[in-house]
Formats: sequence, structure tokens, C-alpha cells
Amino acid sequence: MKKFLVLGILFALPITAYLFFASGKNNFARLPVLTEKVKDIDQFKTNTDSVISFRDKISVVAFFGSELDDIKGNTFNLDQKILEKYYDFNDFQFVLVLPEEAETRTQQFVTEFNKISESSKWKIAYASPQKVQEVFDSFQSPHKLDENSFTPYVFIIDKDLQLRGRDDDEDDGKLYGYDSSNVAELSNKMNDDVKVILAEYRLALKRNNREK
Repeated sequence: MKKFLVLGILFALPITAYLFFASGKNNFARLPVLTEKVKDIDQFKTNTDSVISFRDKISVVAFFGSELDDIKGNTFNLDQKILEKYYDFNDFQFVLVLPEEAETRTQQFVTEFNKISESSKWKIAYASPQKVQEVFDSFQSPHKLDENSFTPYVFIIDKDLQLRGRDDDEDDGKLYGYDSSNVAELSNKMNDDVKVILAEYRLALKRNNREK
């Protein structure tokens, strides 16, 4: 009996360890809050008649600047590795925050991408470069916008206007944003973290429903 017990433990332990590490370390905890009370964009002009807000949504936010032709690769990477998996979640949105001079070219840009993606679901907010900078600065990340209001880094903002990320990333220590030019970072780190925050809110919703 003891022999079978020992064999069972030796067989089960490696499998349990593998499942634990393969599932990603963040899957067993909430995605850390790195910045509280980021600035909302509910006063910005939009590509539709409706108001765009970070509040009550899980938002992937990109600051892709005024030179839209130069960031097709970044947008394609982001769409294929992250966005297309989550477009059907009601609480999820992808928001492009752009300087107002990009507005005239945006529709063509979105139309082109609609041939290979669901770009019609993108939400786009426009404001002066100064206003865009103010929102970006409120994220309190170490990253910078260039002279065209562009950064390759994209960010996760939760329903309470908090920036989420990693506070113990193996490469960066604190990971505020995800490099949209880096396919591996999107596929591994960002995809894992979006799953974590969506699961976090689903669990909270189930808990609330049970309590009611």
C-alpha cells in the first residue's frame, strides 16, 4: 500500500507543478494597481456620437499619434495578438487617444484595417496634443510621448480608472505598459494580464450575484 502511495505522489507531483507554472504566475492573484485615478477622456471628441470613458470598462489604451501610416505594424500586432480575442466581451474596449490633427486620416486608416480585423469596434478619442499629454502623464509611467503624441506602449485601465500592470516583472520590475512592436511581449505578458483582469471582474460579478 505504501509503495502505491509513494508511486502516486511521485506521479502526481510533477503534473501538479507543471500545471501551476504553465498557467502563469499572475493567474492566482489580482493584477496589481500601479497608478490610481488616471485622467478620464469623457470630454474628448470621438469618432462617434457617443461619449468615450474609461469608467466602468476594462480599456486597452493606445497613444498612436498623428502619423498613422507609420504605426500599421504596431496596430496589426496588437489586434492579432490581443484585441481580436476580447472584442466580444461587453466590458472590454480598445481606445485610441489621438491628437486632433489625426482626425481627417483616421477613417481611412480604420477602413483599411477593417479588411483584416474588427476595427469598426475601435473607439477613438481626439483632443489637442496638450490634452492628450495630460491624460498620458496621469498614467505616471516611465514612458514618453514623442512630438507626434506617439508611444508604442499600450496600457490596461480598469473600471475604476486605475492603471494595471506588473509590480514584479522579471525584465522590468514594474511593467506599466506593453510594447506593441514586440510580438512576444504581447503574446505572453499582455495576453496573460488581460486574462487575469477579465477573470478578476468575472469572479467579482459571480460573487455579487450569489450575495444578492
